[in-house]
Amino acid sequence: MNDESLLSMRRPFSVRIPPPSKWGSGVSALIGFGLCVVLGGWAVYDQFLIEVSTGKMAILIRKTGIDLNNSDEVAPSENHKGVQKEILLEGRHYRNPYHYSWQIVSQTEIASENLGVLVRLYGDELPPGQFLAENDSQKGVVSGVKLPGRYPINPHLYTVLRVDPVTIDAGFQGVVTNLSGSLADNPNVILVPAGKRGVQDQTLREGTHLINPFEQRISKVDCRSQRFNLAENKEFGFPSQDGFWVSLDAIIEFRVDPQRVAEVYVMFNEDFNGNAIAEELINKIILPNARGFCRMEGSNTLAKDFIGGRGEFQTRFQQELEIECSKSGVEIVQALITRIIPPSQIATPIQEREIAKQTEKQYQQQILQQESEKRQRVQEETVLQRQALVVAEQDVVKITTAALREREVAEIKAEEQLAVARLKQAAAKDKAAAVLSRGQAAAEVEQFNNQAEAAGWQSAVAAFGGDGAEYARYVLIQKLAGSYQQMMVNTADSPLMKIFEAMISRPDQSEKPSK
Repeated sequence: MNDESLLSMRRPFSVRIPPPSKWGSGVSALIGFGLCVVLGGWAVYDQFLIEVSTGKMAILIRKTGIDLNNSDEVAPSENHKGVQKEILLEGRHYRNPYHYSWQIVSQTEIASENLGVLVRLYGDELPPGQFLAENDSQKGVVSGVKLPGRYPINPHLYTVLRVDPVTIDAGFQGVVTNLSGSLADNPNVILVPAGKRGVQDQTLREGTHLINPFEQRISKVDCRSQRFNLAENKEFGFPSQDGFWVSLDAIIEFRVDPQRVAEVYVMFNEDFNGNAIAEELINKIILPNARGFCRMEGSNTLAKDFIGGRGEFQTRFQQELEIECSKSGVEIVQALITRIIPPSQIATPIQEREIAKQTEKQYQQQILQQESEKRQRVQEETVLQRQALVVAEQDVVKITTAALREREVAEIKAEEQLAVARLKQAAAKDKAAAVLSRGQAAAEVEQFNNQAEAAGWQSAVAAFGGDGAEYARYVLIQKLAGSYQQMMVNTADSPLMKIFEAMISRPDQSEKPSK
């Protein structure tokens, strides 16, 4: 037995009164009587009191009144017996325990991550084809949802089903299918108008939506771009115009048209949740159109044209898929042919030719690259030459400036030296003139002296009768006479005496020199 059942039980109230023989006096009896009255009144008050605490509620059950019919689950009115529709919330309430019994139960709480769906347990049965209770007189699932919170819901009247809210992820859309409501006027349409039973044209965008799953079914459809290989796990090919079998592979990127999601879901989906719609679109739309185009185009194209003509075939392949698939609500983002395998009988020589062309292009590219490198090298050398030229010009400017400065200094020095030389020249001229004057004076003095001396000699010679030799012997003897003290010589053949002999001998007067 739980606490709520214990709270709902009422124990009979009893007061023990001492026997009259033990009463002390009349006052004591009066006090005892008053106490009995008070306690009796409290007991009666307690029997009528219904105290509902926080988070609880009281369910009333009428014990007297009109009996229920066999089809009634609850009392249709307050005068009928059974579980009443009325509930008592938190607080103090008063009911006659003779007419009513009650149960204290917890209120219904819906967690923050859930929603509540009410199922009415009383009322009329739903008519055939109806899934929701449209009014209070019908039993079944009630339209709408209860948000997270606490609700005073009578568990005898309703069952609360806890469901999760519908979350539409980014890139998805939710296709809404009404499970209740009236049928569409035209039963042959794919999508029904709003409020009618069936698939709705309007879809749910990304986000969280409060949906009653018994009222609406939400199917999530992936509208993001998806890829698949055309020849994955199997060969995909076609015969060419000349009878060769050509195999190819392609990567096809597609997505559901966001404006036609509901239509695509109804037409091609085999799963209520929409999880397999991509595979269905591949098998029912993309692959048949791809096969049809390749077989039609391939039968009009030679096998050798597929080796070097992929670009044109690629363009037509994507254009055709875009046109045909858009009719069914599928957008082809890209259809890229990744590989074409022609027959080996013609592929080998063509491939060798293509390889030779590619090699030639490679060599041409290398030549262009070398020329580019040469031009780049020339430009680099030109830049270096210009830089060296700039450096050389700077050096020339420096040297020229230094030379000009040195020349100016040399010119200044030369001018100074020229001025000094001119001064020295003038001084030298003056000095030469002085020397010349002194020389001339000395020469003239010497000349005068010589003339005087010559005049003396002429006078002396004239004294000897104009005989110069005689005068010379005289002068010689005069000079030598004072130097000899004594002389011992052989006068006969002495060489010395021969000198004097020349002096002693007198020449013939007849041999005088002519004047």
